[in-house]
Amino acid sequence: MTNDTIAAVATAPGQGGVSIVRVSGPEAEKVLLRVFRPAKAAPLTSHMLTYGHVVDGDETIDECMAVIMHAPRSYTREDVAELQLHGGGYTCQRVLALCLRNGARLAQPGEFTRRAFLNGRIDLSQAEAVMSLIAAQGDRAHQAAMHQLQGGASSFIRQAADELYAIQAGAAACIDYPEEISEEEAASDLLPRIEALARSIDNACDEKAARIITSGLTVALCGRPNVGKSSLLNALLGEDRAIVTPIPGTTRDMVTGDMLLSGSVIHLIDTAGLHATDDPVEQLGVARAENAIRQADAVLMVLDAGMPLTQEDRDLLGKLHGLNVAIVLNKADLPAVLTAEEAAALLPGATVISVSAHDGASLEPLKDYLRRQAATADHLTLTQPRHLEAARRAAAHLRQAAQSLNLAIDFAAVDLQAAQMALSEITGDQVEEKLLDKVFSQFCVGK
Repeated sequence: MTNDTIAAVATAPGQGGVSIVRVSGPEAEKVLLRVFRPAKAAPLTSHMLTYGHVVDGDETIDECMAVIMHAPRSYTREDVAELQLHGGGYTCQRVLALCLRNGARLAQPGEFTRRAFLNGRIDLSQAEAVMSLIAAQGDRAHQAAMHQLQGGASSFIRQAADELYAIQAGAAACIDYPEEISEEEAASDLLPRIEALARSIDNACDEKAARIITSGLTVALCGRPNVGKSSLLNALLGEDRAIVTPIPGTTRDMVTGDMLLSGSVIHLIDTAGLHATDDPVEQLGVARAENAIRQADAVLMVLDAGMPLTQEDRDLLGKLHGLNVAIVLNKADLPAVLTAEEAAALLPGATVISVSAHDGASLEPLKDYLRRQAATADHLTLTQPRHLEAARRAAAHLRQAAQSLNLAIDFAAVDLQAAQMALSEITGDQVEEKLLDKVFSQFCVGK
């Protein structure tokens, strides 16, 4: 299938200034010349836009710009042709159908990028970075995707693989020449190198930080009814997302909203007020709220600073031990009844922040706290879940190899080979077709 010519719409559906139909494969230029009529009759120059019209026989379909990019200087390292049309669903789909009638077939999801991988232009981790770049919702996710696309993950994995090859060579030398290199001598040299490589890979596997960068920080607002959680959510988002009334229990289900802080995406969840109730609807809301609190990266325990603590407040605080919690004293614009010192004593180690949902300036300390929670290393080595899983397997095999050295170096060699295979999965140096199908099925058609 890599020897045929594929075509797809490369731009998002809907109306826009420009729509692009992309064609890639050995017949790309022929397909282009069958559907495109340049304004001036002349051979098309590679990598140069040419003005003309898309035609279907004697009928003019659209005025457009066209370009042919000859291999290997193209995205797929094949001949690639593009038609830049006026944005619009009907015209774009008709031009695509015209290309399909003239020698191309419809591309599968991610097939252009898959061909770039198969043709050696990018490795598998860089191919996945393309989709991460498309899906990035904030500056941090964009930077991580660009770092990966520029070979950040690949460079680390290849360095680790090179060190592992060197370790395997040392093990093989001992196995092949036992009269010259004893197992005890080989083990004393290989053990610290294996352990150091395992630690290096483990240090690159910060799953929580990777998830925060790629998916955002999840923050749950909790507290008893009517302490101002919904007002605080609306104030942080700058919009009336949650309904606010003086009636306790207005929020019966979770209300969510996203905000950007210093390039990081913050997912805010306003949970139902946590309290004992016989109302089955409220019970369901409370159960969902408790689940959201357990799964959140950070929890904002909201208290009413204008009222003394209630038993419900104390009971809820008791359930938050062991979680990443900040106590937010809301309604700081009212006369203070509950002080920061009293709140801090209730949950030792928790950050205490005083705010007023009605005063935007008072929210800055809370926003600074959320920025710190979302902060991670500038460039995490591994950010994709698939990469993290494979790297963890590699590290586990290395630790097993270190233990196997005490038995026989032959056993360690098997574990070292398994570690090498796991690392190779990340870059695609050794990969099964099923894995490629899984990776590229997540792409959009046209990319």
